[in-house]
Amino acid sequence: MNARMLEGRRALVTGSTQGIGLAVAEALAAQGCSLVLHGLGRPADIEAARAAVLSAGATEVQFFGNDLSQAGEVEALMQAALAGGPVDILVNNAGIQHTAPLAEMPRARWDAILAINLSAAFDTMRLALPGMARAGYGRVVNIASVHGLVASVNKAPYVAAKFGLVGMSRVAALEYADAGSRASGGVTVNCVCPGWTETAIIEPQIDARARALGVPREDAVRDLLREKQPSLRTSLPQEIARVVAWLCEPTAHNLTGAAIPVDGGWTAQ
Repeated sequence: MNARMLEGRRALVTGSTQGIGLAVAEALAAQGCSLVLHGLGRPADIEAARAAVLSAGATEVQFFGNDLSQAGEVEALMQAALAGGPVDILVNNAGIQHTAPLAEMPRARWDAILAINLSAAFDTMRLALPGMARAGYGRVVNIASVHGLVASVNKAPYVAAKFGLVGMSRVAALEYADAGSRASGGVTVNCVCPGWTETAIIEPQIDARARALGVPREDAVRDLLREKQPSLRTSLPQEIARVVAWLCEPTAHNLTGAAIPVDGGWTAQ
């Protein structure tokens, strides 16, 4: 990946105070972007994220803490972000999870997961894409999941949201495919679909497996991945971020409507 390929671009990354979102923000900063961060957390965590992105090379960093479960808050986030300048790159990363059998899934969790994991991305995209089309350059990268391609038990709302995110992204990709040019960079919409990735969301599952088997964490990870991910290796957030950053480069102008699995062979089976 060439240095500073996105010099002068401005990126909004939701859910970017930790994990994959923060790694994406740092990767885009290293390529020359100014950043609009978004997320939840303690003030110290937010300040640490801001400092990390500045250290990575961002020319400017803003932060907003809007609640993406509320449509009005998503719109307010976009208004505030766009007030500071064009949003050239939009990465919808924010998401929540809850596991339970379908018949036992609380309706409130269904509503929250669909709102944050799918509806919020609809709103950010509908408000960001027209400006991208006018500029002739824009990138939307939605962090879906391997569960946007295949299902697993006890994850009905999460799987529904991620399948919906992949489908919605393909529709948007078609609608904006002819915007811009090779010279301007075009407008693309893609999904990245990680498998098991080293983030806080999987730590409870690893800990539970280690306790149940009475084995060290590394052995618990391999046992957990053996069920789904043939590589038996997790991805690091920084590895997912490299994929996202490349999709934002001008040379990726003809890669649109894709759902790219980073899953150690999970969906190849």
